[in-house]
Amino acid sequence: MQHWKRTTQDANRLFEQGELVDAREHYLQALALAQVLFERWHDVDEAVAALVIAHHNLADLHLRLNQPHESADYLCAAHQRLLQASQEQRLPQALRDAALRHSGRTYTELLSFIAEYGQYPRTERLLNHQAPAASELVAHADITERKPAYGIH
Repeated sequence: MQHWKRTTQDANRLFEQGELVDAREHYLQALALAQVLFERWHDVDEAVAALVIAHHNLADLHLRLNQPHESADYLCAAHQRLLQASQEQRLPQALRDAALRHSGRTYTELLSFIAEYGQYPRTERLLNHQAPAASELVAHADITERKPAYGIH
């Protein structure tokens, strides 16, 4: 966990300094660490949060690069992974429950992104495969305009 935190902090520093290529490399390393350690961390909420933060930091970075399509992919990947984890019988119940709890946040962030940047093929596919109420939630989402902040920086 400490290595993930350090890598993410380094990436955040680079992001703030405008060193976006180097920040992306660090964020990708943090994502890889979060994915590898997802099922191994003793604190399931930390494991899920690290995975979500890693994806959302990359989404922020790609927005800064004017690449909203890439941002949509990372936001969808985070949400989709949590939904999958919540259904994986081989995972401990505590991890499945944490994934389901955190999926509410990833869903909200996804709706916020769509409200500001519109639908993209992956967002549309993901939402069409979710519960029937998902389309209705998108249509009725009351999301105020805000600065993109999907990650932690």
